[in-house]
Amino acid sequence: MSKSFAVASGADAFVEPSEETRPDFKELKTIEKQRREILLRAELPFWRILMFWSGTCLREIVSDSLVWTTIIIFTGIRIFANVVDYVPESVELLQKTNVGILGGFLSFFLVLFVNQTNGRFLEMYGFSKACSGRIQDVAGLAKTQLPIEIADRLVRHFNAAHIAGYVGLNAIGQGSPYSKTYFFDHYNEEAKLLTPAEMKELSRHDMDHSGLCMKELVTWCQQDVTDARLAGHIDTYQEKFFHEKILDFRAAMDGMYDYTDQPPHFFYIHFLVLLSALYLPLFAIDTAYAGGWGAEKAIGLDILQGIIVFLQCIFVVGLRSLGTKMIDPYGDDLEDLSVINYVEATLEISRTIMRSRRPKQQWT
Repeated sequence: MSKSFAVASGADAFVEPSEETRPDFKELKTIEKQRREILLRAELPFWRILMFWSGTCLREIVSDSLVWTTIIIFTGIRIFANVVDYVPESVELLQKTNVGILGGFLSFFLVLFVNQTNGRFLEMYGFSKACSGRIQDVAGLAKTQLPIEIADRLVRHFNAAHIAGYVGLNAIGQGSPYSKTYFFDHYNEEAKLLTPAEMKELSRHDMDHSGLCMKELVTWCQQDVTDARLAGHIDTYQEKFFHEKILDFRAAMDGMYDYTDQPPHFFYIHFLVLLSALYLPLFAIDTAYAGGWGAEKAIGLDILQGIIVFLQCIFVVGLRSLGTKMIDPYGDDLEDLSVINYVEATLEISRTIMRSRRPKQQWT
């Protein structure tokens, strides 16, 4: 997710995006549509995959200054090699170095980094789907075991908690593009989730900068279940089952908050960036000096060596960017999770469950 930084306070001064800087609902829907389209590309033939620009590593690579610095170093040395007619003494000295050892270590740490962030990404995806699943569970139980008025109120509160949870993510980690004004209010008005009196009761919490709204709405759901038991609609065993589903939802949502609040250690990421910044220029120098001097130089070999340097840049910068992209799956990048799809699918399934009408059964 892209962020803005304050120049006056130095490189470490981070400016939290305000509600005005976050995308409105139309922009969120545009991003979501692109995300869903990108997901469908995974099984395309290789030649079609290579034709895409958005959602690929190419955008990150061409905008990375380290890639261009590496290419410039290689190109500068090879131009010098083609201009002079002698072999510099440094060529023999560089033949005794072994940059490949550093490349082997860097490859190991980069692959490990990507594996760790991919695990985080899939775990957070699991939390999101678990939230949707628990809402569907409660909707089914409420439809079959509670009076329609109580069931409707419970499901409304549960879906509101789901949406408020994503808005509250803005309070931690890298922030969230989902705001109360452009996200929660849109679905609240569309699905009639909360009454004006309920919204007024929640107004004491800052939904955009806190997960407390989600927590309170979950508690409302528990109170709805307890009220149903006190009214004699369900027994204590059924009540316990409802509470377990509701608390499982809260645990999944808390898991999303926990992972968002604790990204991979900056020390580790800085270590990878430092290794990359040292390795790629050294690799460019080593490859350029090995490209031939004097009578051994050839333009075809220069082109081939240049392609190898560029491929190494794709490998190093691509893996590093891939790992970084997966750290925060609730941002506004095209590679992030499809939050709108999860919310809208859950709302639709809840409506279907609550409106279901089974034909009368004829028992013989």
